[in-house]
Amino acid sequence: MVRAIILAAGIGSRLGNPRPKPLTKLSTGELIMGRQVESLQQVVSVDDILVVVGFKKDLIMEEFSELTYVFNNVYDRTNTSKSLLKAMRKVRSDDVIWLNGDVVFDPKVLARVVQAKTSCMAVNTASVAEEEVKYTVATDGSINQVSKIVMNALGESVGINKIVSSDIPLFIEMLERCEDDDYFERGIEFAIENGLKIYPVDVSDVLCIEVDFTEDLEKANQELGEA
Repeated sequence: MVRAIILAAGIGSRLGNPRPKPLTKLSTGELIMGRQVESLQQVVSVDDILVVVGFKKDLIMEEFSELTYVFNNVYDRTNTSKSLLKAMRKVRSDDVIWLNGDVVFDPKVLARVVQAKTSCMAVNTASVAEEEVKYTVATDGSINQVSKIVMNALGESVGINKIVSSDIPLFIEMLERCEDDDYFERGIEFAIENGLKIYPVDVSDVLCIEVDFTEDLEKANQELGEA
């Protein structure tokens, strides 16, 4: 069984939108999170989608009333590691896909992540931007470094990941070690150091853009228009 977690608690101030970033409207007329939920329902039941909310949570909950929610009451002083920890504690017996609530992606991304037999991270090997979370791999193909300061990176994380049920206890323990302001990738980094095998899944050939800035939104809309 597979469960899904959407991380939607953040303020998202860099986009300059007064509403939660997952409620940003795309050129197709869809909301970012609406598109995510529709895609997720191709691989999981709507009852198995868990959303972590915080900033202006009522707006998200009213828009998507059929979903299940976890409230990060300290969203204004914690980062995605702590939002993910709150949700992971609820789903520790199943494989879990999790994603940031600001990722615009083709449903093929989820299909590839689900088909992977191991814990995995969707990556873009066509881009290695300085401010993004980057990675390198070991000789067995598993990720051995993941952070914003990785040297000689092979690509960057796109904010969609899966952890198989057998790896969850270790991952939860490592998320608990994270500082309040850490991204969840810090938990992955700790877990790798303690034996977790997580493999890259290349999605460079399909739409998958994390919308942090206006330019990202413009790029996503352009690619949606060309699809």
